[in-house]
Amino acid sequence: MAPKAKPAAAPAPMIKGAELLVRCLEHQGVDLLFAYPGGAALELHQALSKSKIRVVLPRHEQGGAFAADGYARASGRIGVCMATSGPGATNLLTGIADAYMDSIPVVVITGQVPQRLIGKNAFQETDIIGMTRPIIKHSFLVLDPADIPDIVAEAFHIAASGRPGPVMIDIPKDVQQKLVAPCVTGKVTLRAYSVRSACSDAEVEQVRSLIQAAKRPCIIAGGGIITSGAHMELRKFAESYNIPVTTTLMGVGSFPESHPLSLKWLGMHGTFYANYAANECDLLLNIGARFDDRVTGNVAHFAEHAKIVHIDIDPSEINKNKKADLGIICDAKDILRKLNRKPLRQDYAAWHRQIAEWKKTHPLTYVKDNQIQPQFVVETLCELTKGKAIIVPGVGQHQMWSAQYYRFERPRQFLTSGGLGSMGFGTPAAMGAKLACPDALVINIDGDGSFQMNIQELGTIHTENIGVKMIVLNNQHLGMVAQWEDRFYGSNRGNTVLKVGNHPYPEFVQIAKGYRIPGLDVWKRDEVRPAIRKMLETDGPFLLDVHVEYLEHVLPMIPAGGSYLNIILE
Repeated sequence: MAPKAKPAAAPAPMIKGAELLVRCLEHQGVDLLFAYPGGAALELHQALSKSKIRVVLPRHEQGGAFAADGYARASGRIGVCMATSGPGATNLLTGIADAYMDSIPVVVITGQVPQRLIGKNAFQETDIIGMTRPIIKHSFLVLDPADIPDIVAEAFHIAASGRPGPVMIDIPKDVQQKLVAPCVTGKVTLRAYSVRSACSDAEVEQVRSLIQAAKRPCIIAGGGIITSGAHMELRKFAESYNIPVTTTLMGVGSFPESHPLSLKWLGMHGTFYANYAANECDLLLNIGARFDDRVTGNVAHFAEHAKIVHIDIDPSEINKNKKADLGIICDAKDILRKLNRKPLRQDYAAWHRQIAEWKKTHPLTYVKDNQIQPQFVVETLCELTKGKAIIVPGVGQHQMWSAQYYRFERPRQFLTSGGLGSMGFGTPAAMGAKLACPDALVINIDGDGSFQMNIQELGTIHTENIGVKMIVLNNQHLGMVAQWEDRFYGSNRGNTVLKVGNHPYPEFVQIAKGYRIPGLDVWKRDEVRPAIRKMLETDGPFLLDVHVEYLEHVLPMIPAGGSYLNIILE
C-alpha cells in the first residue's frame, strides 16, 4: 500500500500592505525611524506599533526629516523618516532638499490618499511625487502591495549607491490596507541605473603623470571622501605624494586638521592659506567635491592657471561648474587605493615654504578682550572636549565659527547643512546623530535665529531621553545676514534684529525648563569655561544660552562672485 502523501503546508496568512512594508524595513536592517502620524499613515503606524523598530516621534515633520538626515550623516547608514499625506508630506520638503544637496542617503515614506481620490483635491491630498521631483534621487508611487518588497529593496539600493541621496516611497491608504502574501525579499532590477565605481589603470597613470610634472600641487577633498570611506586612503596618498590638502565644508574631517599637510577648509569663509593654495597651485586634484560656488567664488577666476583633475562618482558633475583637464568618473576609494600602490613623492620645497608663510602671516584669528567672543566659546569647547565631540551646527555665523575654531580629526565629526544652508537643521540633526551614536558626545552649536526654527524638538529630546548638548550663541540678530548688511548695505537693517527691548528674548533656558531640560545662562567671559564643564558633566540633554554682543563678523570672507584676491580679513 502506497504511503499517504504529506498534506501541503498551509500558506502563510495574508497581511496588510502596511505590515508588509514594516517587515521589509526590518529586512533592510532598519531599527529606528522618525515618524509623525496622520490619517493617511494610520495603517503604517499601527503596523509599526507591533514591530521591533524604534519609532521616534518628532514634534514637527521637518524635525523628523532633519533627524533622519543627521542619523545618516553620523552613522553612514540610511536614515528613514515618515509622514502622512498633504501637510505632513509637504513639511518634509526642506529636509528632503537638504539631503539631496548634500548627498545624504535617506528613505522618505509618505502616506497618500486612496487611489480613487488621487487627482481629485481630496482632503490632505498633495502630489508629493511631483513636488519632490527636482530634489529627490528617485521616487515610487506604490499601486499594488505585492510590489512593496521590490520597491523597498530598490529604494534602499538607490539611496546608498553611487552618489547617495533621498528616495521617496508614497503609499496610498488603500494599498496599505489591502491583503498580500508576507514575502519580504525583494529584487533590485534597475535597467536604467548603473554606477561606475572603478577607474582604469590608464586613468591612474594620467593622474600620476600630471603629478610628476607639477611644482605646486594641491588636493581638494570633498564629501565624497567621507561617503566612500576613503579618509585613510586620502591620508596615505597625501603623505606619500607630499601634497597639501584642503577640504570643502562637506569634506571637513576627511583629513585631520592637526596634520602638517592640512590647510583646513576653503571657500567664502575658509582659511586664507587654503584659498591661496587652491588658487595659486599648478595642479588641482579635486576628489569628491563639486566646485560649489561658495568654494570657487567667480568660477572663471578659480584656479585659472592650474591643471584641473576632477574625480567624482557622479558623471553630471564633471565639467558642470568648472572645466576639467582630466575628468574621472569613479569611487574615491578606488582611485586612491590604486594611486597609493606606486607613491610618487617629490619635495615641493618652495611650495611648502610659501604655504608655511601664508599660515604664519594669515592664521585664523579674532580680537580678544573681556567680552564673550563666539570664537572663544568654540575654542574653549574644543579644549574641554579634547576635540573629540561630534559638532552639529545650525546655519549662520555660528556654523562658520564652529567649522573654523573646532579642530576636526575624523570623518562624520562635523555634520552641517552645506548645499542648502537650512536654518533649523542643528537641533533635530544633532538629535538624529545622538540616536545613531549613543556613546558619542554630540553637541549642537546654534544661533538664536536658527535654534528657534525647530525649538519644538526639545520635546522629542526630553521624551526620548536623547543626551544632546546644546549651545546657543545668542546675539539677538540674524547674524550672517546682518553681516552682509554691514558689508554691502551700509548697515541698514532689513528685518535682521531679533531683540525686543533691553532684555533677552526669548528666554531659552526658561523654555528648556518648560521641556524639563536643564540649562544655564552665560553672561560673562569667565563664566564660559565652568558653564561648559557643567554642561559636559550633566547626564542627559543640557542647554547653554551664551549671550554675546552682535559685534563679530565671520572672517576671512570672500564676497559672493569675487575671487581669492578680494578676500576680506578685517
